[in-house]
Amino acid sequence: MSVLTSLLAIFSQLSLLAFGGGNVVIPEMQRQVVEVHGWMGTAAFTSLFALAQAAPGPNLMICALIGWQVAGLPGALVSMAGIVAPASLLTAITVSVWDRFRAAPWRRAVQSGIVPVTVGLVGASASLIVAGADTDWALAAITAMVVVLSMTTKLHPLWMLGGGALLGALGLV
Repeated sequence: MSVLTSLLAIFSQLSLLAFGGGNVVIPEMQRQVVEVHGWMGTAAFTSLFALAQAAPGPNLMICALIGWQVAGLPGALVSMAGIVAPASLLTAITVSVWDRFRAAPWRRAVQSGIVPVTVGLVGASASLIVAGADTDWALAAITAMVVVLSMTTKLHPLWMLGGGALLGALGLV
């Protein structure tokens, strides 16, 4: 299978699993890109994830970055088509059916069941990224501090990103 076909297959499958946003498929994305295909290491994947999160735009920018890293511009285009097209088509179909059954009891049950699964997948994504990023005690301390600040204050995430960038620029981490 060619690299472009593999990228399309991986991201098309992930597209259909991304309930609650792209971050819920990060563990499987990392497994496919790092462990299954060996296109990059954990540190490179984590760096691409950080870059995608820091840049303005959708969270799924990581797909384009992975595609670019693996196969240049064609890889970026194929990866983005794979992550966007299947979910968009499924969403268009589902919205028309979903609205028709707005009073059905099973609809509420489905929505209630998806919420904890999504939260669990986001937690798994966070755990995977932390494991790749926190390679020493100073980085782990920064991660812990950001978690505490995020949960206890209304500090905008850009301030935390700027603080991390400043610590890196000063050579403190």
